[in-house]
Amino acid sequence: MYSTKINGEVLEFGTSGLLYRSNKLMYDRGTETLWRQFTGEPVVGPLVESGIKLELLPVLLTTWGDWLATHPDTTVLDIDTGLYPAELYVPEWDPRSIYYGVRRQPESSFPVWDKSDRLPEKSEVLGLIVNGEARAYPVETLQQQPVLNDTLGGRGLVVITPGEGAGARAFQRDGQEFAKVRFAGDGAASVIVVDQGGDEWRLEEDALVKVSDPAQRLDRLPSHVSYWFGWYAFHTATEIYGQN
Repeated sequence: MYSTKINGEVLEFGTSGLLYRSNKLMYDRGTETLWRQFTGEPVVGPLVESGIKLELLPVLLTTWGDWLATHPDTTVLDIDTGLYPAELYVPEWDPRSIYYGVRRQPESSFPVWDKSDRLPEKSEVLGLIVNGEARAYPVETLQQQPVLNDTLGGRGLVVITPGEGAGARAFQRDGQEFAKVRFAGDGAASVIVVDQGGDEWRLEEDALVKVSDPAQRLDRLPSHVSYWFGWYAFHTATEIYGQN
C-alpha cells in the first residue's frame, strides 16, 4: 500500500492489465506513467527519470472478524459496483473464485526471470527493507515465533505475530527486548506485548504503545506479505531470516 500524494498532488491510479515479473503494473491517470506495484517506482512514461517513488505505508492481512473487533465503525466498499457481478467477489478459498486454482499452484502463473530455490516459490514471506537492506521473514517461522526480536540495516526491530502469520506487524524497538504476547480480549487492540523488564505495550495499527506511559511509542515499520518468488524478483540481494 502506498501514499498517492506526490509533491502536494494526489494522483489517481488504475490497473493497466500488464504484468512485469509476474506482478501488476499500475498507471496514474494524470500522466499515464506505468508504475511497479511491488516497488512503487515509475517504469514507463514521463515520470521515469523524475526520481519520484511512492511512499510505502504499513499494510496488514487479517480476518474480517479480527479487524471488526478492533475497528467496529469500519465501512466497507459495496461489492455491487455495477461493473462486475457480485459472485466474482467470493473469498479466494471458495472453489467459485477465479483465484482458487491460482492460489493452489506451486509455481508462479507467469514468467519470472530471477528465481531462488532457497524457499519454495509460493512460500509466503513478510518483506522488510531498512536502510537499504532487505530481509524476508517466512510466515511459517513467524507463526512459530509470535515475538521475534531482530536487527536490520543497523536498526533494532521486533516482529509481532499475534495470530496467523499473514497478520504479522514489524515495529522499531529502540533498544527494547520483547519476550511474549498475551491477549486481553478480542481484536488487535487487545494484544499486549511484554518486554523483558515486564513492562506491557499495547499493539496498535501504527505503533506499540507503553501501557504505563502512552507517550512512549515504538513506530510501525512498512512491510508487506508476499510470495517468495515475488519478493526475490525485486530484491535479489535479500536475506532470509534464519538462513546464513
